[in-house]
Amino acid sequence: MAGHSKFKNIMHRKGAQDKKRSNLFSKLSREITVAAKMGTPDPDMNPRLRLAVNTAKSQSMPKDNIQRAIDKANAGDDESYEEVRYEGYGPGGSAIIVETLTDNRNRTATAVRTAFSKHGGNLGTEGSVQHGFERLGLIEYSADAGDEDTVLEAAMEAGADDIESSDDGHTIWTASDDLHQVASDLEKALGEASNVKLAWKPNITVEMDEKGAGTLLKLIDVLDDDDDVQTVWGNYEISDEVMDKLDA
Repeated sequence: MAGHSKFKNIMHRKGAQDKKRSNLFSKLSREITVAAKMGTPDPDMNPRLRLAVNTAKSQSMPKDNIQRAIDKANAGDDESYEEVRYEGYGPGGSAIIVETLTDNRNRTATAVRTAFSKHGGNLGTEGSVQHGFERLGLIEYSADAGDEDTVLEAAMEAGADDIESSDDGHTIWTASDDLHQVASDLEKALGEASNVKLAWKPNITVEMDEKGAGTLLKLIDVLDDDDDVQTVWGNYEISDEVMDKLDA
């Protein structure tokens, strides 16, 4: 059940997500509003909303911002977003899944397609790469939550399926339907997680060379900068050596 965590690399660089704080808060607010509209505005009674709120808290989003996003759902405004998933191939044969919340499909599709085509990729049809991923629940804890044995025991007690530990922290996997319950049980044992969300976990990863990795990370940065894009997932693996060269 335990193993070395490679998922930090696979999801996308945290720095790219954090570099524009206002952009990030805007995306988090959009997810909170959509989740609140789809069910009750009470996070304890609405699993998707609870996940959205927990994610916002883990990114240090102020409580007032979170509440405003929930209140917006209750205001009955005409603003309406729909979930659209895009799938395609990036440089080096990497597979990419892009999750969006948009109020204009044409605008979002054009932006995503352009990003792929300008950065060595090709946008595919829905389902073109999804078969290479599993839809799972993802819970992350920092290293100071406990040593590997402590977190492993708590995860097993909570009903998690897998745990990967490294010096950076702990990545815990669950069945998608079990995410809310497992996260709640783990919170009692380990405290609040740094990240809780539904994820696309690749079955097989692709090792990227320096050239392919450089182009791929540019593609991910462009996608991340788009207001309509919520999350970017991929099956790529970039070694520390390659990352050091790119960061030099």
